[in-house]
Amino acid sequence: MIKTIPTFTATFSIGLQKGYTQTLYTKEEVTTALQEYQDKLIKDKGMYLSARLTTCEVVLSGQIEPHLTFDFINYPKFELPIKTLKEAVLKLAKSLMKTFKQNRVVVVFSDDTIMIEIREEVDPRIVSLDK
Repeated sequence: MIKTIPTFTATFSIGLQKGYTQTLYTKEEVTTALQEYQDKLIKDKGMYLSARLTTCEVVLSGQIEPHLTFDFINYPKFELPIKTLKEAVLKLAKSLMKTFKQNRVVVVFSDDTIMIEIREEVDPRIVSLDK
């Protein structure tokens, strides 16, 4: 059987540094938090939100921070309305942001980009070119 559905993609990254410190979370800690969130979605809403996790680094000037990138599609086996998927991905990003003490997360959808920010503060390792 072949099933075709409209394309949906979403991506966001979570920094592995606690705030702007050098203390690192592990991939296992983040994976466990993700799975707990997924299990709750399945139990409470019957929603299956599959994620692909990849390890990467975000580099900006003096900042080099390890991150985990989360990628999502509208998985045909558990197809959901796009609006529902967007809301679920945003809620997950906010939840992980809070759990792992991140100041900012950017969620990139196939049709728009949303920044979620707690404070305007930036990592002090990022060099200001205004100096």
